[in-house]
Amino acid sequence: MKSIGWIGTGVMGLSMASHLMDKGFKAYVFNRTSSKAQRLVDKGACLCASPREVADKADIIFTIVGYPKDVEEVYFSESGILKADIEGKVLVDMTTTEPAIAKRIYEAARLKGASSLDAPVSGGDRGAREATLSIMAGGDQDAFERALPCFQAMGRSIVLEGPCGSGQHTKMANQITIAGTMIGVCEALVYSRKAGLDMDRMLATISKGAAGCWTLDNLAPRVLRNDMEPGFMVDHFVKDLGIAIKEAGLMSLRLEGVELAKKLYEELQGMGLGRKGTQALALALDKVIENADNK
Repeated sequence: MKSIGWIGTGVMGLSMASHLMDKGFKAYVFNRTSSKAQRLVDKGACLCASPREVADKADIIFTIVGYPKDVEEVYFSESGILKADIEGKVLVDMTTTEPAIAKRIYEAARLKGASSLDAPVSGGDRGAREATLSIMAGGDQDAFERALPCFQAMGRSIVLEGPCGSGQHTKMANQITIAGTMIGVCEALVYSRKAGLDMDRMLATISKGAAGCWTLDNLAPRVLRNDMEPGFMVDHFVKDLGIAIKEAGLMSLRLEGVELAKKLYEELQGMGLGRKGTQALALALDKVIENADNK
């Protein structure tokens, strides 16, 4: 494949598309706020007026947008991808969204002679910048193999998890794990500060033992620097946890830990911190402790 389309040039998408351009792919790009795609245009990408125009021009089309409603608009609206001539092309949605939407895209693409993959990612802004993302795909083997050279330009761990929707279900498992981990890491930071520990020394110590994890290595240091800018936004994490709870309900499961995490993150939204990174949970937990001290 000689050309790629890229729709969604936010915190993650900008770096991911840039890596593909570095590998020699001609790029057609679209973003609702066109200025956010300017760095790619300056690099040689062609700015398009709609997702449909991107899909008409590119061989393989990638999307990474914010919410399920955005995915539906990008694919199913009158100016969407599925209104383009997509026969023989591959559509790859890298947004974290609902498995049911991935299945709708798959069926609609198949009826037009195209293939689709749901391929959400994990690794945050740093993983996107450094091309070390974990990519979890759902769809057909042949479509996966066609997209694989592109995936290899963006990530390190690249796995076809199963049929369409499997990538999204795997991402839900990822987010469920992170939900509990984030609470543990942020509570540890708040506890350690209250105990008067040397925070850097404490982190260096526990990260070498059983507590060691990506969140501790990558996000805890940001908290110590008071850096709450997003690698992954609170608003998007609340969205993901809502999807996990919904999907669990469809399987007659209750995820009480995820429900607690969602409640805590909704408190962050109530504090006006929805566009901060998930590590900002430490601020909400700090506030709880301060309130308890003042009683």
